[in-house]
Parts: sequence; structure tokens; C-alpha cells
Amino acid sequence: MKIRTIALSLAFCFLGAAVCLAADPSMGTWKLNEAKSKITPGTTKFTTVTFKNMFGNVKVTSDGIDANGKPIHVEWSGKFDGKDYPVTGSPDSNARSYTKVNDRTLQMTAKKNGQVIATAHTAVSADGKTRTSTVSGTNPKGKKFRNIAVYDKAS
Repeated sequence: MKIRTIALSLAFCFLGAAVCLAADPSMGTWKLNEAKSKITPGTTKFTTVTFKNMFGNVKVTSDGIDANGKPIHVEWSGKFDGKDYPVTGSPDSNARSYTKVNDRTLQMTAKKNGQVIATAHTAVSADGKTRTSTVSGTNPKGKKFRNIAVYDKAS
């Protein structure tokens, strides 16, 4: 009887965790809506961004075009805890940290060798269909920029 009770309790815990993680409006694949976005020329433009829950961590995969017009694929895995985690595939940064501001808002900081190069404020709309990222920083040539990227939920 004890084993059955423990097994049932564990099953409800896992189910509860899965429901909580699945309810995060940031998760899923997002496609750039170029008509609604304002991207500074000479900066990276991510056309597809995917957020996935991965066993207690979040994996963010971004595909697009770098500052020189070449294809780019960037990956980050970590927690939304404000700590730096490594980035792969980015010529501009080698670490990112994400902080969850509330259920629909994230704050991101990108760093290169410990130096902040960009920050982003990202909010998902109330209906969960649109995600807007306001990114401010300095490009590789030392010029300041401010991009507003609007994404539509693909899945």
C-alpha cells in the first residue's frame, strides 16, 4: 500500500510539473514578422527563435542572419535565474543570462568575455500569439543600436 501511495504521489508531482512547464507562454517556435519589426542594418536578425523546456533547463535556439548577411545558428541552454550560461554559434557573445520578470516577460543580457554587449526585454502578448523583443546594445563595430523584433507564434 505504501509503495502504491508513493508511486501515485510521484506521478501527480511529475504531472503537476509538466503542466506548469507547458503553460509557459514563452515556450514554442516564434517566426519574425519583418513588417512589424525595426531591425538596425548591420546587426544580427533572428528569423526563427525556439524555446523548449529540457529537463529543468530551457534551450533557446535562434536562426537568422548575422551582421555580415551570413546564416547564423545560435544555441543557449540554462535556467531563467539571472546567471550566465554559455552560448554557441554567436560571433558577438559567448554568454547569456535570462531572468523571468513575470509570467509573460523575460529580461536577457548577452556578454562577450564578461562585458555586456546587449540587453533585451521580451514580452509575450496576453493572447500568447505575439512576442516582442526590444534589444539594445553595441554592434561589433562599436555603434549603439536598438532593435524591436516582433515574432508570431508558429507552434
